Formats: sequence, C-alpha cells, structure tokens
Amino acid sequence: MSATYATYAERRALSERDPDAELVAGVGRQEPAAVRTLVARKLPRLLALATRMLGDRMEAEDVAQEAFMRIWKQAPRWREGEARFDTWLHRVALNLCYDRLRAHREEPTDEPPDDADPAAAPDTQLEAQSRDARVRAALAALPARQREALVLNYYQELSNIEAAALMGITVDALESLLARARRSLRAQLAGDDPAGTRNTR
Repeated sequence: MSATYATYAERRALSERDPDAELVAGVGRQEPAAVRTLVARKLPRLLALATRMLGDRMEAEDVAQEAFMRIWKQAPRWREGEARFDTWLHRVALNLCYDRLRAHREEPTDEPPDDADPAAAPDTQLEAQSRDARVRAALAALPARQREALVLNYYQELSNIEAAALMGITVDALESLLARARRSLRAQLAGDDPAGTRNTR
C-alpha cells in the first residue's frame, strides 16, 4: 500500500510541477489561443537564455524560432508525465545554442557584436552600457558548461536542483561550476584573466 501511495504521490507531484501540460496539449490540437499563450509565456525566457549563451540578440531570436518549430512538431506527440515540458524546452534551446557556438569556433571572427551607438546617451546610460558589455564579454569568455550553469541558475532563476537535473550533473558538481564561473567573472571584471578560464569545464 505504501508503495502504491508513493507512486500516486510521485505522479501527482510531477503533474503539479508541470503547469504547461494542458497548454501543450492545446498546442498539439492546434488551438490558436494555446499557441498565443505558449509563445507569450515562453518566448521572453527563451530569448534571455539564448542571448546570454550566445551574446547576440539576432542569433538568440533564430534559436527561439527553431525551438518553437520543434515545439509545434513535438506537441501533438507530447505525453504528460514522461518529462517536464519546461525542462525539455530548456534542453532544446541549450542544444541549439551549443550548435551555434560550435559553428562559431569553426569560423572564428575578431569582430565584436554590434552595439547601439551610445554617442547621445547620458553618462549614466553610457556607464550602464559599458558595464553590460563587459559582463557579456566576460560571460562569453567562460567555458560553455560554466556559462550554462550560471545562465540557468542566475538569469533563468532555476534552483540548484532544477539546473543540475537539466545539465545531467549532481548538485555538488553544479555548485562547483558556479563557484568557478563566479570567480572567473569577478577576475575578468576586475581586469584579470586567470589561466583556468579557458581550459576549465
């Protein structure tokens, strides 16, 4: 009896943790309202995730578009309880980001991403833009796994348990990645570039 209750409790907990199941089912039935709601709910987080991983807004938009194309294909076959939809979607977006990062390594370029012209901006805006550019550059210089851990935990606001599960590692391993990532970021923003930044995973 206790085993039966545990199984029921696990199924119920999984269902409660997946608020997107009904919405995805609606998308699978091609309901316009469900499609609009899903886009409104997921697009901002997908764009933020891809932008932080890639450092390029236009590429992030391409990743988001590709991710939604996969949603449209997957939704009719989605089965509630097999996986949490948000976890699957994060993994799809991260894989698409890694595909693009690998492509960039094959075709290196010395040109930085285009930024808006700050000439007419007030001093405070210039300072904010400068700091944001430095943070983006420091984040882009991190090893991919450190960057992924930091983006999921800090920018996507996933808990350590959620981020570790998404990355397929233990919570201890995630915390180790986060600690190294934060040390590297602090050092780079202070003007240093520690030797371990480029070769640590």
